[in-house]
Amino acid sequence: MKIYATLLLVFLIPVRLIAQQRPTTRPVVHLRTVIDLTHTLNANTPTYEETKEPTYRVNTVATLGKDHYFAREICLPEHFGTHLDAPAHFAKGQWTVDQIPPERLMTRLIVVDETAKVENNSDYQLSAADITNWEKLHGPIPAKAVVVLRTGWETRWNSAKDYRNPDAKGVMHFPGFGMDAAKLLVEGRKVYGLGIDTLSIDYGPSPDFPVHQYSLAHGLYHLENVANLPSVPANGALVIVAPMKLEGGSGAPVRILAIVQ
Repeated sequence: MKIYATLLLVFLIPVRLIAQQRPTTRPVVHLRTVIDLTHTLNANTPTYEETKEPTYRVNTVATLGKDHYFAREICLPEHFGTHLDAPAHFAKGQWTVDQIPPERLMTRLIVVDETAKVENNSDYQLSAADITNWEKLHGPIPAKAVVVLRTGWETRWNSAKDYRNPDAKGVMHFPGFGMDAAKLLVEGRKVYGLGIDTLSIDYGPSPDFPVHQYSLAHGLYHLENVANLPSVPANGALVIVAPMKLEGGSGAPVRILAIVQ
């Protein structure tokens, strides 16, 4: 027992000395602003394809008055509202939602604002020149960032027809990423993800989704129907991307939070 007591004393004395040396005042923590970049999901949420039957269905299975707790069953597509496209959505053998490394879901956020160009061109596609012009103003886009294109399209969110913006033949018209911009961001800037405030990373009239096919095959993920981008600076914010962890998921509804200094 004397040996154990001696060892305990030898251990406790350094701990006590370290505790005595700690500063008496705590470091100041500077609070940051957290901005929700997520649309609320409901039956009026615009969808990529028009359907006769609602794609968002809710069934109340318990109420406080009857069951003393409140619970619902919800049915909705993987790619609904503000959502994430996993690489497996267009690329065989790539990550599904649950396989995306978590360190890729919290990173730098870059916002490229092209609302002025979209005002007169619903089919506008972000170009490589737009990226280099942005960098002249804000500095190089860092590797591992998520780059979100702000088009101003979210002002149409409350009207599914205006948000889809179809012509007489049913072809949708909304802006997106051009291939040259995607290649610059993927190969030249090594980013983790692309995002946009429209229904798709590819622009509305696209028949074969070339940006989806290219960027997802390179292991990126996409964020579509992003909200509240006017509240986020062009550079300097962090983003937390938190999709539902669906096993084998091609995509998932996502909560996106921007942390701004």
